[in-house]
Amino acid sequence: MTATAPHFGPPPTVSPLRRPRAAAALLAALLGTVFGLLLVSAAPATAHAALTGSDPQDGAVVATAPTQVTLTFSEQVAMGDGSVRVLDPSGKRADTGAEPRDLQSGSTVKYGVPLHAGLPDGTYTVAWQAVSADSHPVSGAFTFSIGAPSATTVALPTDQAGGGLVGTLYGIARYAAYAGFILLAGGAAFVLACWQRGAGALPLQRLVVRGWMTLTAATLAMLALRNPYTGSGKLADAFDLDGLKAVLDTKPGAALVARLLLLGAAALFIAVLFGAYAKREDEREKKDLTFGLAIGGTVVAAGIAGTWALAEHASTGIQPGIAMPADVLHLLAVATWLGGLAALLVALYRTPDIGVTAVRRFSRIAFGSVLVLTATGLYQSWRQVGSWSALTGTAYGQLLLVKVGLVAVLVGVAWISRRWTARLTAGTAQAQDECPADSDDDAEAAAETESATVSEDPARTAQLARQKAAVATATKKRIRDADPDRSGLRRSVLAEVGVAVALLAVTTVLTSTEPGRTEEEAARTSTAAASPATAGPLAVDLPFDTGGQNGKGTVRLDIDPGRTGANGLHIWIEGPDGRPLDVPEVKLAFTLTSKNIGPLPVVPDRLTEGHWTASGVQIPMAGNWKIAVTVRTSDIDQTTIGKNVKIG
Repeated sequence: MTATAPHFGPPPTVSPLRRPRAAAALLAALLGTVFGLLLVSAAPATAHAALTGSDPQDGAVVATAPTQVTLTFSEQVAMGDGSVRVLDPSGKRADTGAEPRDLQSGSTVKYGVPLHAGLPDGTYTVAWQAVSADSHPVSGAFTFSIGAPSATTVALPTDQAGGGLVGTLYGIARYAAYAGFILLAGGAAFVLACWQRGAGALPLQRLVVRGWMTLTAATLAMLALRNPYTGSGKLADAFDLDGLKAVLDTKPGAALVARLLLLGAAALFIAVLFGAYAKREDEREKKDLTFGLAIGGTVVAAGIAGTWALAEHASTGIQPGIAMPADVLHLLAVATWLGGLAALLVALYRTPDIGVTAVRRFSRIAFGSVLVLTATGLYQSWRQVGSWSALTGTAYGQLLLVKVGLVAVLVGVAWISRRWTARLTAGTAQAQDECPADSDDDAEAAAETESATVSEDPARTAQLARQKAAVATATKKRIRDADPDRSGLRRSVLAEVGVAVALLAVTTVLTSTEPGRTEEEAARTSTAAASPATAGPLAVDLPFDTGGQNGKGTVRLDIDPGRTGANGLHIWIEGPDGRPLDVPEVKLAFTLTSKNIGPLPVVPDRLTEGHWTASGVQIPMAGNWKIAVTVRTSDIDQTTIGKNVKIG
């Protein structure tokens, strides 16, 4: 008897291969919970770069028409024709249509678009779209007003860039690419490092080849969808050759093309691994070929992993020179561990010859992969999160906590698998001691006797030989399946693979989520940028006409300091000739419609002719406040005029 086929007596009548319903239900519940968390956490996810400021600011009311609109971002972005559009109240283009100008100064990333001269008063809409340095599209819109707010026919877009059907398909392709790489690299590593005889096993060959096919198909799909994913969002634009040419000129496009070239080298590697290598019998020659395949395969796998590091989070932010190699190591460790798990599961269920030695080798390699994952994961977490508040208060941090929890579960299940492996090893040794070779000798004698009886019929002899081989294989498999230790190992490895699938889903969403460090820095920068613009007194002029005698004039308001908290208020009322106009009554009200606050009444005191004042006027929060001023010029003539101003 060999170590791969321990004999413990007659097989039980109930096959232990049947998966327990409780385990299956637990696995399904785990997957459902994880994917539910993904749906909740991924909804507000945005890409890496963020808009941190603009001039004019969102909701601002400017006295004169600006010559250009500028946008400031947290990190580098790519822009082209039509990336920024400024629309007047009727929906017509107010910008000149020129490509945005790069106004970067030092570490400040700023772009500007020139506007037409002589723009009329009213509310203008700025819609922008760009591609961040980590390959993800970003978009947004805001409004500003010249002179005074007005009605507009332009609706602010609610859909984010990279959404819709194209975004869904692109996300599926991203997930498939990661899964294909894990099966390709991890399956090949399992064969070379753990079970070299597995190179001739058809199930393992299919696993690795399908991983290659999946990664290739996903890369081609991402290359075709890249143009509509970062642009129009229309699926038909996937067939636009001009758009494809533009994609090839970008860093993400170049990374996808490089991945396809490396996949060509990977195809040659697979052909040698499952061709010449699987058939090689000489141990010395096979050892040399193993070394060559290991070196070549590592280079190709590292190159493919580098295409992700080149175009995504690792290439932006702080310390990219350290982050990119760390990201490559992280991906290789993930592939070695999870891809090896998939290969081990296939081998345990579909091949009759895998032994305990191969399982123990993979256990040691998986442990080393976990150490690499821990080291690189800690560094990536520090780099992308940066603070405890970002760990719990941002979508990236919350997803990272889910990922850490899944890794902990995976390590726990792996520990159970190691225990099953130890029991299987002990059981094999015991079986070799207790199971003598007599049964094999008896079988050989019976076979020789039967062959002698049909030696005169060669065709019958060949048929019996095939039947005996099939029966021997089936018996061997049945005996192996009856081994409770091996069955327990299969179930634990199956559970590991189930958790690994959920872990891969979380990792895929993480790569398209804005890192917590960037989100917090963008919020701080946006707040700091808004402070100077809103600090200082606000001056508002409001013409009025009550319809009566001496009923025309202008109300001039000064609000100091023009921010949240207590403010001083001065009101000057002037007639058409610019002289102070004395009126019986003036009163004001502040309303913040977006928060359902107000109206907050203010009754000023008359200081002198045409001059009214109030102190301690409280503005509870920042926002676009509507100021309504009621002016009464006689007992029966009065009017209310209003204007929106940004305070805060």
